[in-house]
Amino acid sequence: MRALVIAPQPFFSPRGTPFSVYYRTLVTSELGVDVDLLTYGEGQDVDISGVRIIRIPRFPLLGPVKIGPSYMKLFLDFFIIVWTIGLLLKHRYDFVHAHEESIFFCRFLKPIFGFKLVYDMHSSLPQQLTNFKFTKSNFLISIFKKLEDTCIKASDVVITICPDLAEYVNKRDHRGEKHFLIENSIFEPVKLCGDGPVDKRLFQHKNNRLPELPDNKKLIVYAGTLEPYQGIDILIRSLPMVLENVKDAFLVIVGGSDEQVERYKKVANDIEMLNHTRFTGTVEQIEAKKYCAAASVLVSPRSDGTNTPLKVYEQLASGIPLVATRIYSHTQVLNDEVSILVTPQPQALAEGLVQALKHKERGKLVARNARKYYDEKYSRPVYNQKMQSVLKALS
Repeated sequence: MRALVIAPQPFFSPRGTPFSVYYRTLVTSELGVDVDLLTYGEGQDVDISGVRIIRIPRFPLLGPVKIGPSYMKLFLDFFIIVWTIGLLLKHRYDFVHAHEESIFFCRFLKPIFGFKLVYDMHSSLPQQLTNFKFTKSNFLISIFKKLEDTCIKASDVVITICPDLAEYVNKRDHRGEKHFLIENSIFEPVKLCGDGPVDKRLFQHKNNRLPELPDNKKLIVYAGTLEPYQGIDILIRSLPMVLENVKDAFLVIVGGSDEQVERYKKVANDIEMLNHTRFTGTVEQIEAKKYCAAASVLVSPRSDGTNTPLKVYEQLASGIPLVATRIYSHTQVLNDEVSILVTPQPQALAEGLVQALKHKERGKLVARNARKYYDEKYSRPVYNQKMQSVLKALS
């Protein structure tokens, strides 16, 4: 089989990396499909056997591509459309694997070129317009909603990444056998094109020691973006109550732009917790993994959302106890056997963190259960089987 994968993203970038596209493409190629991957000019080529990476021009003067809808992405997607048509005219593809907004034009190209269509749905695009405050126009949002519905129905296969999205799709199209829930649950190292083993060129740090971390502390580690829905303010405000019970606790917040870091540093300073908190800002993925590996407890304090955070799967597999908020975004995957779930409030979060730090047997049990749970439901063999089912449905 031969496939065209369309990824309107900066593939592959050391920061904000589209791992979901990488792993879908990697496993697809391992299952015997020859892949042409069309993507933005920004990023670095990765070494995947059987995959040819094709890029639209890069426009460095426009700056880096940001997450979410933007006029810059609309501009770049025009070139993606032109390149897609050129590839379809030149090659015969058994199927086109459209990620995110590329489904909107692939849906209309499908009857012209006669390919089968896979919609890899990482989120509801009309919801993104609202969540990222791209527009407040109900008219525009309703148009995108209707277009999204037609895209779902026109696709031969729809892949969703979490139960909430799967339910969303099933309400719009009852062909259940054509819908596949495949969580972005694998996180193997990435290999760049060129010499050398996996992480040396993509995620290089000057030394192996984590900078500026205090000795003999119990580290509470959060790693991820610092968007408002992540609940970072809840996490910081929980820290005084944690320290009342665990004197040697120390909070490490990994990620975030300079502006976001300064905002949350002010929150920590206002409650006199800045000396008990370390903000790293944006770091490379390999360094973020090192911080997480040094943790006594991992935390996901998210306060809002429905899509499952991708980091949850790596947290489950880590062997380190996880404290997370009891919201639908988490409980689609997490339960009280594999994590310590709390309400998204400072006091409740503090109680969960204290439980993980002081009651070591409870923490060990949760971490052990989590690893077993991950192996059974989300590991690489399970992921491969799901992708094999997609290819079977297409053939």
